Amino acid sequence: MVSPRRAPRIAHLGLGAFARSHQAWYTQVAGDEWGIVALSGRVVPQLAAQHYRYGLIVRSVDSDSVQVIDSVVASSSDAIANPEISLVTLTVTEAGYLPGARPPGLLADGLRARRDAGGGAIALVPCDNLPSNGEAIRGAVLAIAEPELGLWIDNNVSFVSTMVDRITPATTEADIAIAEELLGWHDAVPVVTEPFTEWVLHGDFPAGRPEWEKAGAQFVDDVEPYEQRKLWMLNAAHSLMAYRGLELGYQTVFEAWQALAPEVEQLWQEAREVLPLPAPDVDEWLGNVRTRWQNPRIEHRLEQIAQGGEQKIPARILAPATRRKESGLPVGVAETETVAAYMRYRESHQ
Repeated sequence: MVSPRRAPRIAHLGLGAFARSHQAWYTQVAGDEWGIVALSGRVVPQLAAQHYRYGLIVRSVDSDSVQVIDSVVASSSDAIANPEISLVTLTVTEAGYLPGARPPGLLADGLRARRDAGGGAIALVPCDNLPSNGEAIRGAVLAIAEPELGLWIDNNVSFVSTMVDRITPATTEADIAIAEELLGWHDAVPVVTEPFTEWVLHGDFPAGRPEWEKAGAQFVDDVEPYEQRKLWMLNAAHSLMAYRGLELGYQTVFEAWQALAPEVEQLWQEAREVLPLPAPDVDEWLGNVRTRWQNPRIEHRLEQIAQGGEQKIPARILAPATRRKESGLPVGVAETETVAAYMRYRESHQ
């Protein structure tokens, strides 16, 4: 079933909880002209059974509110070939860019089918924690594309780099019960998220895009400083709290923050000395982070954060440590301890 209000103009690869709390929400707020077609995702059959509508529970410190999201309108494995599709968003983990990973092949196949069907220009918009993710997915796709397809991609496909941020914990059975109470109908796949959200984008949209700026998205000339702020500070702190917190017996970011705030603050100081953003902007942003982590009702699990450290640690910890070395500064104490804690975690989970 396709929503009568929304034309299917966005394809999305990897429709999980984060995509539904973030890109789908931004598209919802942007207006009712653009609809999302799911290329893949474990929840797609359940979403289809409820006409792709679901509840987004926004969990503040003292209450829950719910918004019905209907920006997802259909599912189709060959949506990229459809000339009506103007852009493709994707949410994959850092491992999704590695040689042999599935997403580059799916994208290359979709773009080949689009070319063969006479489809026009299109934008690819990765939404994950990889630095320069637009260039990363471009390289991954071109690496497996035959020369003729590569030439077509160079002439017709824009790769947009983005920075995304919205904590989206795994949905529990209790959350499903809360969603039913708030909605008045049974939602098998609601999503829980925090009030805060951020999206920064850089790149071209040759076939148009939703007015995501209505929901607060920022379109900038250079996304790298925002990527570095997120990776070197928020994501790096998540890794520190995950590996150190699990050692100390904590389970969530809220619990770990109460105990490890001094270590996190030290890590932030080490990163901000080489971060190319004005100090007042960083201070304001960090104030928001501290507030977000004071919400005990957002159960962001440390074990979830700890997964995939071999892909995460280089961008979150080693990159700012390298920048410090290049700037003539010593490697940070908190950076060193985070790597050590990660190695201990890895050894204990072999």
